[in-house]
Amino acid sequence: MPAPLFQALRGGLTRRPVQTIGISLVLLVSTAASVLGLALVIDSNGPFDHAFAAQHGADVVATIDSSKATSAELAVTRRLSEVTATAGPFAQVTLRSVVAGPGGQPLRPMVLAGRASPGGRVDDVTLRSGHWANRPGEVVLNSNDLYPSGDVPSSVVPGAQIWMISLPQKPTLTVVGIATSVSDSADGWVTPREITALSTSRTPPRERVLYRFRNAATASAVGSDIAAVTAALPAGALTATQSYLTIKAQEASGIAPIAPFLVAFGVIGLVMSALIVVNIVSGAVVSGYHRIGILKSIGFTPGQVVAAYTAQALLPALAGCLVGVLAGNLLAAELLSRTAKVYGVQTLGVPTWVDAGVPAAMCLLVAIAAVLPAARAGRLSAVQAIATGRAPREGHGYAAHRLLGLLPLPRPVTIGLAAPFARPARTAVTLAAILLGTAAVTFAVGLSTTLSRIVYGLSLAKTEPIQVALPPASPANAAEQAITKALRAQPGTLHYVAEADQQVKVVGLAQQIPVTAFRGDARWIGYGMIKGRWYSGADQADVPSGFLTETGEAVGDKVTITFDGTRIAVRIVGEVFDTNNSGLAVFTDWPTLARADPGLTPDTYDVGLSPGISAVAYSRQLGARLGPTYSVGVKGLRQVGLLILLGLISILTLLLAIVAGLGVLNTVLLQIRERAHDLGVFKAIGMTPGQTIVMVVCWVAGIGLVAGAIAVPAGMALHRYLVPVMATAAGTPLPSSFVSVYHGWESAALVLAGVVIAVAGALAPAGWIARTRTASVLRAE
Repeated sequence: MPAPLFQALRGGLTRRPVQTIGISLVLLVSTAASVLGLALVIDSNGPFDHAFAAQHGADVVATIDSSKATSAELAVTRRLSEVTATAGPFAQVTLRSVVAGPGGQPLRPMVLAGRASPGGRVDDVTLRSGHWANRPGEVVLNSNDLYPSGDVPSSVVPGAQIWMISLPQKPTLTVVGIATSVSDSADGWVTPREITALSTSRTPPRERVLYRFRNAATASAVGSDIAAVTAALPAGALTATQSYLTIKAQEASGIAPIAPFLVAFGVIGLVMSALIVVNIVSGAVVSGYHRIGILKSIGFTPGQVVAAYTAQALLPALAGCLVGVLAGNLLAAELLSRTAKVYGVQTLGVPTWVDAGVPAAMCLLVAIAAVLPAARAGRLSAVQAIATGRAPREGHGYAAHRLLGLLPLPRPVTIGLAAPFARPARTAVTLAAILLGTAAVTFAVGLSTTLSRIVYGLSLAKTEPIQVALPPASPANAAEQAITKALRAQPGTLHYVAEADQQVKVVGLAQQIPVTAFRGDARWIGYGMIKGRWYSGADQADVPSGFLTETGEAVGDKVTITFDGTRIAVRIVGEVFDTNNSGLAVFTDWPTLARADPGLTPDTYDVGLSPGISAVAYSRQLGARLGPTYSVGVKGLRQVGLLILLGLISILTLLLAIVAGLGVLNTVLLQIRERAHDLGVFKAIGMTPGQTIVMVVCWVAGIGLVAGAIAVPAGMALHRYLVPVMATAAGTPLPSSFVSVYHGWESAALVLAGVVIAVAGALAPAGWIARTRTASVLRAE
């Protein structure tokens, strides 16, 4: 590099340290946001496939009746031309269990498999916490299968104990680990010897064999593979199969609602980062026109001007990009870990090409943003460049100054409000950055409210936070009297209703589905109403959307259910929001079922509390009043995936707001540098530090207000579009109250979010210039 060019480059970097640091900081945050945003977009595309490949998932999990197939006959299936790898056989047993302790929490029936180690050629089980079961009495639980929703009860952690209540001796197993199987090969794992101890003479011998096939890309291919295995075994030996395509479809239905949100935030982050980088770098070059004119006057060629100013932008940008990649990966590690839990896969990471491609793209963007204005300046004469660097082109902003000067506002305010009109292109980019940030905040506020209502709507933790279970061995009438007496006497009881949970057959459905009959007014229970109304008498029912989809019925139709051998015709009067058991459920009045079973008794009492009453304190007091034989439970927020998503929204929104605010900060710094002479004159004729701060803040406050006014409707529109897309992907409509979440006062407050982002970015440079002495400002200019 020629010595004059090197001197110009070094001088540009050292004489403008704030600009140098500002470019580095903007590129750091923008690169970090872009790495994270792109990783979210990429990892939202087929996370199950990535996890399935990494954990060597089984194409088919086959259940074998070991009384009909010998080890030698199973070995034949391993040598089939279609089979590429197998694992097992693992002996299995299906048991019912509860978490040990007072008021033990029941788990759904679990399939336990005897497996000596988690690894293998097929279905490499991944431990999330704890260790593998190595001794008798130990169990590792599959976190995906503890509940249909995939949530892990807070009480089920390594060290907890599980009672196997379906066995006569009710043995206790200690949870030593929580694991994930991408193949869902079992609900839990114990040692092979433990399976023998847990089996009974009444339990048919079963084994599981895990297969990978040469061709399993389609359902027909998997069907052909299963047919080959079936043909190789004795008749009736293969009792059940589970295809990975079924699990993949289930995972996709859970991922589909989440992907649009992550993609939306990722794209917003990428676009905002690109806009801010272009704005800051091109503005840094434009603000240096005065110095470019001086360099040209001492003999610099246009090419040397372009080289010097491109390098002045690229060097700090490169430093910022390198640190930004590191910061982006550190931030992504936490966020992608949370996203992996939402998606139900073990790990998600930043692809290597993203770490290489993002800084390269950012540096290219910086180079383009620097070369274009530098080339324009290089074509100007020295006099033109110096004159352009002194002030904006003639006529830019003067009309705005004159018009705003007519308003009855303090002069520092009108000067600040008129300043953006001097640089319309830069103002437009700044407006776009703040607009995107405010739109993201608006969308996030609405999405957070919607998801919160979904979480509480699925758990009913707000409307019926307490449930009291009847003791299994006590006479029902005596237990009911004791519970109702205690509820009436307990301060804070607002509502209570008895419920009986049974299974019924429904015409048109192959499997039995749960039905809940409430004895008393249950409208307060809190199920979100999508269509229709809550039942008002016998032979009426409310059902979730999944029920209507599976049966082909609609609100107003009649369906026939069979309970305890009696056929009952019920009319569907409402569609409620409930995705448990895939939305296959029925909610009805007590007399509807009591007709078939006059001795019907409740299983639990649902309790609503008065406002301000602590559910934990209430449950403790009610439990003490009832005694240890009664189980008093506090409903928790079991939708862990949605809760994690709420955390993701908060973090990503904060990150986008920071990126937007940082863009404003650097824009204000450039304006201060460009208008150093004007600021010095203002201070010299008596402008106070407070007036200076007001003027500088007003440079961007007006932009922020305009951005907010545009962004809030845009964010609301994005919410109205994406939320139904997410709900449709999940297979259920949403109640209108879950979508209509914005209110008048909230919308007005969100408009001010643009002003807040703008003012927050402007305060630091405004304070700096206000504290600087007049002579220093003029000398810097």
